[in-house]
Amino acid sequence: MAAESKETLRIDKWLWYARFFKTRTLASAVCNGGRVRVGGATVRKSSHVVKVDDVLTFTQGPNIRVIRILGLGSRRGPASEAQQLYEDLAPIEKTASSSNVDSGDGGVRDLGSGRPTKKERRDTDKLRGD
Repeated sequence: MAAESKETLRIDKWLWYARFFKTRTLASAVCNGGRVRVGGATVRKSSHVVKVDDVLTFTQGPNIRVIRILGLGSRRGPASEAQQLYEDLAPIEKTASSSNVDSGDGGVRDLGSGRPTKKERRDTDKLRGD
């Protein structure tokens, strides 16, 4: 059993060690929800074991992550240490559309600009003819 634990690791632990999820509970919930694939096969249990060279596919927020495992790790260390555990096969690209937030009513607001003020809302209503 001791030799096997060095070659494999639970998927929820690995996702937590690699800092994809803030808590191990969140990593377990993603795995148990069937939202992680290992080599194309859906994982339904957080106790599924992974090994080096496995390819994981999962969603993280609005992004789809495709990751190849380079190392298993033995603890949840700093981010620089965690980045050595994987290779990102589909890196997240910053696009112009991701810097804006669609407010749902046809207007686009800059990310981080918050809610419109009363004056901005009145001006918007005036432009729309409401």
